[in-house]
Amino acid sequence: MRATATEGTSGLTSQEVAARVRDGLTNAYEETTSRSALDILRANVLTIFNAILGAALVLILLIGHWADALFGFVLILNTSTGTIAEIRAKRALDRLAVLEAPRAHAIRDGAESEIDVADVVLDDVLRLRSGEQIPADGTILATDGLEVDESILTGESDPVRPQEGGRVLSGTTVTAGAALMRTTAVGAQAYAHRLAREARQFSTVRSELQDGTNRVLTWISWVIVPVALLLIWSQMRQAGGLFAAIESGAWRPAMVAGIAGVVGMVPQGLVLLTSVNFATASLKLARQKVLVQELPAVEVLARVDTLCLDKTGTITTGRIALRDVTAPDGGPADPPALAALDALAADGDANATALALREGLPGIEPARVAAPVSEGLVPFSSRRKWSAVVIDGITWIMGAPEIVLGACPDDAPHRCLALERVREAAATGARVVALARSEQPCGQSGADYALPGGLRPAALVMLAEQVRPDAPETLAYFRAQGVDVKVISGDNPVTVAAVARAAGITRSDGEGLTVLDARELPTTADDPADLERLADAVADAQVLGRVVPEQKKALVAALQARGRTVAMTGDGVNDALALKRADLGIAMGNGAPATKAVARLVLLTGRFSALPGVVAEGRRVMANTERIASLFLSKTVYASLIAVAVAITAIPYPFLPRQLTIVSSLTIGVPAFVLALAPTNQRYRAGFLGRVLTLAVPAGVVAGVGTLAARTWLRAAGLPLEQITSGTTLVLVAAGLALLTLTARPLLGWRLGLVALMGALAVLGVVIPPVRRFFLLAWPTSTTWLIVAAMAAAVVAGMEAVHVMRRRARPRG
Repeated sequence: MRATATEGTSGLTSQEVAARVRDGLTNAYEETTSRSALDILRANVLTIFNAILGAALVLILLIGHWADALFGFVLILNTSTGTIAEIRAKRALDRLAVLEAPRAHAIRDGAESEIDVADVVLDDVLRLRSGEQIPADGTILATDGLEVDESILTGESDPVRPQEGGRVLSGTTVTAGAALMRTTAVGAQAYAHRLAREARQFSTVRSELQDGTNRVLTWISWVIVPVALLLIWSQMRQAGGLFAAIESGAWRPAMVAGIAGVVGMVPQGLVLLTSVNFATASLKLARQKVLVQELPAVEVLARVDTLCLDKTGTITTGRIALRDVTAPDGGPADPPALAALDALAADGDANATALALREGLPGIEPARVAAPVSEGLVPFSSRRKWSAVVIDGITWIMGAPEIVLGACPDDAPHRCLALERVREAAATGARVVALARSEQPCGQSGADYALPGGLRPAALVMLAEQVRPDAPETLAYFRAQGVDVKVISGDNPVTVAAVARAAGITRSDGEGLTVLDARELPTTADDPADLERLADAVADAQVLGRVVPEQKKALVAALQARGRTVAMTGDGVNDALALKRADLGIAMGNGAPATKAVARLVLLTGRFSALPGVVAEGRRVMANTERIASLFLSKTVYASLIAVAVAITAIPYPFLPRQLTIVSSLTIGVPAFVLALAPTNQRYRAGFLGRVLTLAVPAGVVAGVGTLAARTWLRAAGLPLEQITSGTTLVLVAAGLALLTLTARPLLGWRLGLVALMGALAVLGVVIPPVRRFFLLAWPTSTTWLIVAAMAAAVVAGMEAVHVMRRRARPRG
């Protein structure tokens, strides 16, 4: 029976369509796949780091000391690096957001025509065909075996069979049959779009690296203004007071000194290197077909201790696979039965079962003879729940066991055995299809076919969801890394558990799975009691079935309430809310556009095996950023110490901004860039900022005290200002290189060469006349060299003492 226009309606008239278009009742909807370029730029520009350095840059340019504005390049590089990387990710995602149902078939003025999905209006009558996506919500007017896959919305992989008057939702896919539907909600009011809108509200990834850095910047921002004012006031005193400084023009050098103190206190390179580190990781992952939408997401996966997986489309391919074909008594199926299955699978309009047979049969019985040419074929109908083929006068029926075996006489051979085996297989989550044979042809039941008489069981076809080939190995990797894996699905818990076992998911003790039916749990976590109940239930469970979309989000929140760092994978709109709530949302590349829009990572090829590579990159980012953070924060410590000492004692500030820039570049910036890109497999440990500060603070104090002592000694020796500045700069370089040796250990190969190269460049800075003149340095006298050598030895010894004490104080294990 075919659903036609004459069976229900002739559709809207042209005038009715035009009226709805005027009222805005169309299916036009802009699919927002990610943040706009303006939002990305605003997020990267409006930072504490940029506010501090931006203000300092404006002041230094207004004063006219252009050569001391070198730090402005760091500001520009930091902002552009993060912005460009995220815009590249946005463009890649936008290219992915291709509407999967670009055309719709509407019946208007009694005739069927093909229109763009955006042109569908409210109350339109649409023809739904197999393989097409439903473009709007609607009510079924007439159906011919319609089957709809709603897994993208509900997570349940079993198709639904809407009857006349039943409801279908936008975003779902017709898997079999045809139907006429009348649209009841279009555009932004359609179910899929309403569900996605909540998920699309933007929130940033929480990064421990960026949180730690921003915390330091916040602390610095509280002291920068008073320290800068004290520095300027102290330098004014050097010039004879405020009015004298203004009259003589000495206020300009005083302002430059204050800005130098500010610039020295800001760990600008740390912010830049963190962004570069994230960007490098995102580009490397892009080559592996992993799209990183927000740079800190790379770090977050390295911290994840709980991985929640959606079953359909994540650890399974979304298709069913042939597991086995047996005789009704459990023995091997005979060749005629296999030949009949071959013929049924050859149907050009095959459903999912026939496709699984087509792909799986050769692997089960490769030596069997080819199926003979069939004499007749009855296509599958969801109304009948069976299909048939006639071969050599024998009618073969394949369909639902309760229908096919139920029609067999009670005394039919192997009937009871077959029914028992069906029950046993269903208990393991398998999907079973029965094959029966009869010497009689199919009968008629009105306008449809009827089962023939004299049916006898011929074979049982065992089907199962197809687990991704890379899933077991990937899940084994996460288990070895101590990550707790949980499968959260809208499917039957028994079915989900069977898939989980096939993928190799077990309890932490290696025993069987703990399976929960989510219908017995609260749907939301809004109430504290519900949140606690969910947290208790999900803590020890590996499989949760019958989970509704809102409940997935609540389960993630419950895990987070117990201190877990949660990653969630998914591909359907039903997963979007949970992906949004998770610390890290991971979408499959073939998933719904709304899901990819809210995810932090998108696996473009849908390969689950890409995740270990992401973890490795996250670890490299975390370990190397921690390694270099000590360099930058020690600079903040010694710059703050020097600035406060200068402000209190009212001595001349020993550096210009350009001199601090060259010191930072040689002892921190360049080596940190190299160290940040080095390979490492170090596992993540919580407490990034605490570990960094235990090295940065004492090391910064050693560098600051050593530098001030060197400046005092050089001044006491009666040396001119140029010698004092040059000597103090070299001592600070020595302190920075000494700290570099601590963070770059073991000092072998390229690491030792890196330290030696930076030291040589520092010496060349005072050897080469043009460079020396630009940085306002002088060639050291013998006295200056002697003082520099003595103080350099002292700070190196101090750094080594800090390293030894830190190792002794570090907790074991």
